[in-house]
Parts: sequence; C-alpha cells; structure tokens
Amino acid sequence: MAAIVSAHAYLVDVEVEKERTDAVQAFLKQETVFVEIRTDDGRTGVGYSYTIGTGGRSVLAMLREHLLPRLPGQDAAAVERVWFDLFASTRATTVGAITSLALAAVDTALWDLRCLRAGEPLWKVAGGFRREVPLYDTEGGWLHLSTEELVSGALASQAAGWHGVKLKVGKPSAGQDLARLRAVRDAVGPGLDIMVDANQSMTHAEARRRAAAFEPLDLAWFEEPLPADDVAGHVLLARSTSIPVAVGESLYSVAQFREYLAQGAASIVQVDAARVGGITPWLKVAHLAEAFNVQVCPHFLMELHVSLAAAVPNGRCVEHIPQLRAITDGQLEITDGHAVAPDRPGLGIAWDRDAIDDRRVA
Repeated sequence: MAAIVSAHAYLVDVEVEKERTDAVQAFLKQETVFVEIRTDDGRTGVGYSYTIGTGGRSVLAMLREHLLPRLPGQDAAAVERVWFDLFASTRATTVGAITSLALAAVDTALWDLRCLRAGEPLWKVAGGFRREVPLYDTEGGWLHLSTEELVSGALASQAAGWHGVKLKVGKPSAGQDLARLRAVRDAVGPGLDIMVDANQSMTHAEARRRAAAFEPLDLAWFEEPLPADDVAGHVLLARSTSIPVAVGESLYSVAQFREYLAQGAASIVQVDAARVGGITPWLKVAHLAEAFNVQVCPHFLMELHVSLAAAVPNGRCVEHIPQLRAITDGQLEITDGHAVAPDRPGLGIAWDRDAIDDRRVA
C-alpha cells in the first residue's frame, strides 16, 4: 500500500502562444489546475486539468472543499477505487464539467504516481501499443486567418511530413468556408488529411448543407458540427454524409460516449482526458471505441495525449496545439511527422517549477 499523506491544489494561468479563434469563441488563456499528491513512500505525483478562460477557480473550490479532504489515508495504488470514491461523493454535481475537470486533476496525479512507482512511462503502463503516433496541426487553421495563411500553414505541415491539418469552419456563408477549404486542398493535393471543426456552431440543417458542399474535398472528418447534447442530430447527420463525424471534446462521461457510439453518431472519438475525468475514464472510452471499431483522436493536451494515444491500438493521431511550453522544460518530440511519447517514468511532462510559481493566481 502507498498511503496518501497529503494533497493540495493550486491554479496557474498560462498565456496563449498565439491568437486562436473558432466559430463560437476565442482562446484567451488556459486556467491550469494542478494537484500534487504525496504518499508515505516519499513520492509525489503531479496531475493537472484545465479550462479555457473561465471556471478555473470553481474547479479549484471543488477540489479543496470536497475532493482532496477525502484522499489522506487512501491507497494511491488503488486508482480505480479512489476515482470511484471521489465520483460517488459528488453525485449531486455529476455529470458535469466542473466535477470531471476536478476528478481529472486528481486522477492524472495518481497515474503519475503509478508510473513513477513502476519506473515506467505512461504510454507503457497504460497499454504500450506503440511509442509514436501520427501528428496533425490545428495551429495553422484558426477561423480568423486568411485563406493565404491557411494555405501556407498547410503547406508547411505537409513539408514537415505531418499527417494532416485541421481548419476551423463556421464563416457566415457556406461559400466562404468552401472557398477556404478548396484553396487548401488545391495547394496540398490529395495526400494530406484535412479535418474541419465547427465547434458546435451549426443547426442540423446547416451542418447537413455544408457537409454536402464539403464532400468533394475528401475531408478526414467533420468535427463538432452540432451542440454536443444533440445526439439525435448527430445520428441524422452521420447517416446523411460520407464525411466521418467527430465528437468528444465536449462530452464529460463514459456513458455519453456510449450513447454516441451505440447510435452510430460518431465515427471519430475525440475524448479529452481532462474533460472526461482523467486517464482512468479516458482509457475506458478508448477501449469502448475499439469495441465499436472506432478510432480515437484526442482533443488538445498533446503533452499528455501523446502517451495515451500511443497506449491503445485505435489511437489514430495527436492534435498539435502547443500550450504548455511556458511552464515546461523541453518540447514534444516530433520525428517524421509523428509525435513521440516521452520515455521517462511518470506522465512524461517536465514541469518548470519556477515558471509555474511565477504564474500562480490561486
């Protein structure tokens, strides 16, 4: 037994590296919630979660007032039991973003401890399927960028050997979106995957209309076309288009993914370890998707998700959005268009403690 002797949480604001916009919002800052758990064998696990601009203090309050006080004395090695105990203690606020984000900060710290105790990296402890995962870029596809900027970014990604690029859609007219996408496809040819992301901005009728317009461009997927709680709308859309429909970044429980998969509403699963409640439920979603012969392309958090996507057989690719470079030492290793999972024990993220302390806000 590795008994937990203490746990504490704090909030760090991380500035965005570049302007990021989509059809519904701008990414202003990353409110990063850290949890550190110390055990009686002298080890400390560091976990984290995040929000984009709002809610960080609410997550912190959930941790400090409700979750962390339950940890001392529990066995850190019993990750499933600890996760279930915390989840069960918050029934009145589940399923929801604040609870899931708080659970994720604890769960990732416990997995860090599990990997440190094993002396192995996360990608091996979580499954060990492979170490390298194809990479695609989102940084060159934001909605405010000009068509010329989209084209130059896609060409740069292609020249670097990357798997694909994701472009934001949701301009006022379908014609505007189509012209931007066609310019990129004409520039890169048929060999590069192009994904599009509407960020839940469309009605079913509009998403169906735009999907029909996009079909000749041979897109890899159409991401979050509708509000995440509209499962029925996604079912109808998936039946009406040959473009794979991708969902997951705005789903907060394994059960929500089950509904999408069981009804054929998702062809690509984009489960986010922070938003679904941690690595423990992330792996359950990934294995559930595998049972439905569906691939996993996790949302954001590339520094963590590279290890998780590498751990499972259906981990298709990793999204390139660098956001932790201001508070870490080193960068994500990229080789021949593939993200390489860190081989050091633990989560594999080299935190810069001084930089973190400089950005603490609570």
